[in-house]
Amino acid sequence: MSTRFALVDCNNFYASCERVFNPRLVHRPVVVLSNNDGCVIARSEEVKQLGIPMGAPAHEHKEFFRKNGVVVLSSNYALYGDMSARVMETLRPDVPAMEVYSIDEAFLALEEWQGMDFARKLRARVRQWTGIPVSIGIGPTKTLAKIANRLAKKTPELGGVLDLGLVRDLDDTLSRIPCADIWGIGKRLALRLAAGGIHSALDLKQAGSGFVRKSLGVVGERIQRELQGVSCLSLEEVAAPRKGIASAKSFGRPVESLVELEEALSTYTARAAEKLRSGRLLATCLHVFLSTNPFSGHQSQHQASAQIRLSRPTNNTPDLLRSALCLLRQLYRPGHLYKKTGIFLTDFIGEGERQADFFEDVPTIQRRRKLDEVVDGLNHRLGRHAIRYGSMGVHAKWAMRQETRSPKFTTRWDELPVAKA
Repeated sequence: MSTRFALVDCNNFYASCERVFNPRLVHRPVVVLSNNDGCVIARSEEVKQLGIPMGAPAHEHKEFFRKNGVVVLSSNYALYGDMSARVMETLRPDVPAMEVYSIDEAFLALEEWQGMDFARKLRARVRQWTGIPVSIGIGPTKTLAKIANRLAKKTPELGGVLDLGLVRDLDDTLSRIPCADIWGIGKRLALRLAAGGIHSALDLKQAGSGFVRKSLGVVGERIQRELQGVSCLSLEEVAAPRKGIASAKSFGRPVESLVELEEALSTYTARAAEKLRSGRLLATCLHVFLSTNPFSGHQSQHQASAQIRLSRPTNNTPDLLRSALCLLRQLYRPGHLYKKTGIFLTDFIGEGERQADFFEDVPTIQRRRKLDEVVDGLNHRLGRHAIRYGSMGVHAKWAMRQETRSPKFTTRWDELPVAKA
């Protein structure tokens, strides 16, 4: 097991993805908005310098965006997910082990010879092959690698790479790291530590283990040992098994009719079923919810949910659609303007773990499985929902608002970028 780790973090990831395919955005302030163009969920460095906070409501800052030339984009998760996969595959070949920590972060285990030169070359390769700028921090533990990455990102003269093992006075460096910036601490726990006189990473490193354990529990004690250079957190190379699959989005406009609600829920259910099959899982419990906009005080409110235990574990789309739509019809109340509906699947078992039923119609089950495989294959080749079930409808007037979404440059044939020579 390697005792040295690197954390690779994509810089301003969503904004960087947009810039790869639209170079005019380079050096311009860019924000990416949440579903239905609600709040700011990603900011370029230029926007951070303008003082726009994360989560800022877009409608409250329209005039500010206009005056400061801020480019406002709707979220394009298909693009971001694909670009993330490309970055991770670029990182993977030259390291003994890797943990994909989030859509824009990965921990790497390093060999003894893999130091600053290796990190610089890896950073350049990711930029050349994907167009995404990254910062790389190296340390003897994952917590210290996180700190190294933060310093590499926030200190331009470091060139995006820092190895804490080469820092002459590590304690001096840790003394300038607030507790709130330590991985796993955050603002709430930092306040608790501050009450005990612990304000920096160095303070936490040197604090009595009894006080740390009493204040933060065993997790805090583990963080302290990581700051002391004792590796307590290994790489998680295999993703933890899913415990649930949710599929839900707010509507682009209020929806009153049951038909449109059924179209939306059918679309979300079909997507959840695809995820089940991709993980070779079967669901045994299905949960449906329906809600109006709780922030609209002038209209009547209705929030409701229900769940059902399926008669047998399944990942078959028609089976899940029947159960989901049945619950939706029970929850629906006419006369309300609904903002959101969705489905949540839980209690999974593997496809090979399902107990056979003496009375089940095996040929029918096999035909359904084959139909799902054909539909999934066509949708993968031709684009999502190229083949759809009738209950999903055709014209999704309820679809979420994305007024300034960039094309899905890498995941749809009809939106591929065009190069002109």
